[in-house]
Amino acid sequence: MRVIHRLTTTAVTSVAVGAIIAAAAVAASPRAEARDAAPAGGFGTTSTVGSTVPANGDLNPYGVAVVGHSQGKLVRGDVLVSNFNNSDNQQGTGTTIVSVAPSDKTRVFAQISASGLPGACPGGIGLTTALSILNGGWVVVGSLPTAMGNPSSSQAGCLLVLNSQGKVVEAFSGHGINGPWDMTAVNFGHVAELFVTNVLNGTVAAATAAGIDTTTTPGPTVNKGTVLRLVVTTPSDGYGVPRLLGADVIASGFGEHTDPAALVIGPTGVGVARNGTLYVADTAGNRITAIPDALFRAGSAGTGHTVTAGGFLNGPLGLAVAPGGDILTVNSGDGFLVESTPFGHQVERASLDSSGSPPGAGALFGLAVAPGGNAIYYVDDATNTLNLAR
Repeated sequence: MRVIHRLTTTAVTSVAVGAIIAAAAVAASPRAEARDAAPAGGFGTTSTVGSTVPANGDLNPYGVAVVGHSQGKLVRGDVLVSNFNNSDNQQGTGTTIVSVAPSDKTRVFAQISASGLPGACPGGIGLTTALSILNGGWVVVGSLPTAMGNPSSSQAGCLLVLNSQGKVVEAFSGHGINGPWDMTAVNFGHVAELFVTNVLNGTVAAATAAGIDTTTTPGPTVNKGTVLRLVVTTPSDGYGVPRLLGADVIASGFGEHTDPAALVIGPTGVGVARNGTLYVADTAGNRITAIPDALFRAGSAGTGHTVTAGGFLNGPLGLAVAPGGDILTVNSGDGFLVESTPFGHQVERASLDSSGSPPGAGALFGLAVAPGGNAIYYVDDATNTLNLAR
């Protein structure tokens, strides 16, 4: 990848932040991508939309993003899903993004090879929950790669940028990207902000130093998980490819550790509220935290302030912000979706997964609102399906 010098927030102001402020002046609030909204309450029924397993046998669906506009291979209303495992069920080795239609038709949007990438992706390909669709039909997906699924082999990875035909056109690495685990995005015209959680800041080193066999035993927790804000351009088709303008750590100090069942546990789901607050699912801390002024803040807020902890939460993973402002999270420990208010009240929980032993263990990751706003898409990696709750 061509060298991109890291820009401070001040340096970016004249280029990207200025465009964001101008866009914000037009609208009362930024238009977040579809995964940052979901209906509040009333999840009485669930149904399977379709399989997420492509022809090469990739498993373990993680990221979810609803296509808002048809372009190239992107079909409005279809749902993109990234796969984290290969056909041998080895974590951090999945290479495919599939597109699942509401009519239960699954096709491959992209199959990514580590060879011939347009930039560096340390360690190779292992597609994570970090999946977003930007203006212009650009798709961004995170890669946290391993060798044969061994947590101790995890490497920093990258963010891969694909065009609407499913071709990788750019790779962002370095700049604080270290195990991109989940992501959300806010679009402003031809500029977007990506909010990316990172879970490899010292996790592998801590396990190695402790002499732990990471294939059988969790590693020690280190409080080094981060959230990055990346400012990128989103040109129209035919006018170049997205470029990284700047990267800033806006949250830090989250607990993270290697895990033989989950590969790594650390800060996961993120969602932006209308007032610019970024909510983070702190999986290791079993809580939801809030990072104020996420769009423009100049430095790290640490782990922010705790919105809610414990209670119905049980290792929250995926996160989405409902139209009314409530926060939706899915539990890794029991397969429940939990609805919490911004004031910390856990108002509802609903079972989304009853498979596995124990039920729902580690099965739920990405969330995205269904068109119309009256239902939510989610993946179940115990059954390798995309599902709908309403």
